[in-house]
Amino acid sequence: MMTTLLRTAPSRQNWRIRHGAGFWVIALAFFIVMAFSTVPTPLYALYQARDGFTTFLITVIFAAYAVGVMVSLYLAGHVSDWLGRRNVILAAILIEVLAAMVFLIWPAVPGLLVARFVSGVGVGALTATATAHLSELRAEARPDEGPRLAGTISSFANIGGLGLGPLVGGVLAQFVTAPLVIPYVVFLLLMVAAAVATAFVPETVVRLEQRPAYRPQRVSLPRQARGRFYSAGAAAFAAFAVFGLFTSLAPTFIAGTLHETSRLLAGVVTFAVFGSAAFAQVFTSRLEIAKQLRLAMVFMAVGLAAMAVGVLTVSLPLFIVAGILAGAGVGIQFRASVAVAASLALPPSRGEVLAALFLVAYTGLAVPVLLVGFALTLLSSSVVLVGFSMVVLMLAVWSSLAMSRRRG
Repeated sequence: MMTTLLRTAPSRQNWRIRHGAGFWVIALAFFIVMAFSTVPTPLYALYQARDGFTTFLITVIFAAYAVGVMVSLYLAGHVSDWLGRRNVILAAILIEVLAAMVFLIWPAVPGLLVARFVSGVGVGALTATATAHLSELRAEARPDEGPRLAGTISSFANIGGLGLGPLVGGVLAQFVTAPLVIPYVVFLLLMVAAAVATAFVPETVVRLEQRPAYRPQRVSLPRQARGRFYSAGAAAFAAFAVFGLFTSLAPTFIAGTLHETSRLLAGVVTFAVFGSAAFAQVFTSRLEIAKQLRLAMVFMAVGLAAMAVGVLTVSLPLFIVAGILAGAGVGIQFRASVAVAASLALPPSRGEVLAALFLVAYTGLAVPVLLVGFALTLLSSSVVLVGFSMVVLMLAVWSSLAMSRRRG
């Protein structure tokens, strides 16, 4: 196989924007897509009231999204390492445009399943690719700066976008006359604009004269680095399990157990969880990884314990505070896991390693939520949510301690 490297000819780059501006374009596009992926969160209760389906079916609809993410990460999450970052990001945004159209054209339960799966496919192609592209764009624009800002902005776009989606969905659902239409129209227009802007961003991948044969996702790491990757994956799994709970079942729990039917409140609660995660990532980005992990353990322990108490005492204020505290811990822990995984990868395989980490994370988004949904058919919501809190807390503490030890 020929291995001579080719860079895109300068004459073909004249119409591109600069790397520094491209960094912010990709960050905004990443933010918009992630927000769209959680817009349905406060709308699930409306679909349920309209069609009369069970809470378990909500978890199935939600899991369709996570399955789409995992399939995409496994099959395509790493291909930007040789197809190019910009091309994959642009394709991912267009897939999300398709998902928005399915939501609008086919609003029945089968259509919701298809739309959520398609949305997951787009997000799976985007997450690792955008994370790697942001790092490379910033390194090209500011070579002396170091990776901290790129990592912080990437994490904020990811988690902050996930948090904004439910808030926008909740506000629109509360105040517009077509709550199951307008949110998707708004994001459809935003994503089309993001796709146009992305087309002008510079490419950062050095291309081979001959592309390697396609293969599904795999991770090639030195044997001594695998333990650190496994512990980072476990931390990401635990973090996304908490996110999955709040984006799938929290609105239904608020309405059914806490007897609060406000669509806006459902969006605000989920936004508070993700918002605290995003801001916690920003405010702790300058701390050493070991200190971030210790802080994450404290926030998650207090938050998940408070959530269990809030469920048992049927206290909405305590449930919200618990979500904010747990969200802060989850955000810090997830950012630390990404930093650990990225530190294990050489630049040519960074997309591959990050895709593998996100694959593990989104498994945490799907599997625990499905198990919780099934358990709710047999047990009370209080028992299920308290049990969930304890299991996730133990996994989060173990993975954080494991990462700390292996870094030491």
